[in-house]
Amino acid sequence: MAPTRIVLAGGTGFLGQRLIRHFRRPGVEIVVLSREQLPAYANVRYVRWDGRTLDEWAAELDGAEVLVNLAGRSVDCRYHAANRRAIVDSRVESTRVLGAAVAACRRPPRVWLNSSTATIYEHTEGERPANTEADGVIGRGFSVEVAQAWEDAFWACPAPNTRRVALRTAIVLGAEGGAFPVLARLARWGLCTPQGSGRQWISWLHATDFARAVEFLIEQPGASGVFNLCAPEPLQNRDFNALLAQQLRPVLRLPQPEWLLEAGAWALQTQTELVLKSRKVYPQRLLEWGFQFQFPGCQAAVADILRTVEA
Repeated sequence: MAPTRIVLAGGTGFLGQRLIRHFRRPGVEIVVLSREQLPAYANVRYVRWDGRTLDEWAAELDGAEVLVNLAGRSVDCRYHAANRRAIVDSRVESTRVLGAAVAACRRPPRVWLNSSTATIYEHTEGERPANTEADGVIGRGFSVEVAQAWEDAFWACPAPNTRRVALRTAIVLGAEGGAFPVLARLARWGLCTPQGSGRQWISWLHATDFARAVEFLIEQPGASGVFNLCAPEPLQNRDFNALLAQQLRPVLRLPQPEWLLEAGAWALQTQTELVLKSRKVYPQRLLEWGFQFQFPGCQAAVADILRTVEA
């Protein structure tokens, strides 16, 4: 059943804006919970919230068919104490307050999709099997702790009349935001060589398939629990960079040893984990439910995104 009202928390970022474009159609109202009071347009209306406090915004959930929560501070930063606290709190507090709002509804949303991350799985090297929802091995470290706290907060919410789905989303590739524009710009400067060893796996998803998968899960009345949102064909870092080099043809190709990545990450105030952790994840449940990827392979995905950039 197609939704008529979607409440989208954290809808001003890259993935939120992609969902807004995807659902911008007659008969659908999109209510975006935002820290900024932005003007309404088309079928999109913005409502102020702070991501922590139960307030007037909670009335928007009553009678809505769908709640999607993408709220959370960016992890593209240095992991010092203040940033770690902000990363965790922004995810846990927004999830908890949404749970309180759902619990207060006379007519709660029939489905709630809450973000998580494929980074929850262990660093997976070599030819070891990809992590599935059933057989995946949970990793260790700060990023994994963030994901676990996020999911724990989600499942702890009392929402007996709302179907719930946790979206363990891999790196989403799109022309409008996220990691891809930065990677493409660096590749044009010659940084399209293996990063570190280049053997680390990249699990990824085209932004079009992200939006399609969200809609698919909304429309499957029996789909609940954890779903890996990633393409079925992960590839190694060296192969991904080779695709960028093939498409962009830079004049130079500069090496990217780990020590240089560490220095660059410090200068850019980010973490090397974002490119050095080996994420090998497989969307077993999505495929079992019958979802068909428009971009199952990365070569076609990269070519499509670059065509969009150059159009």
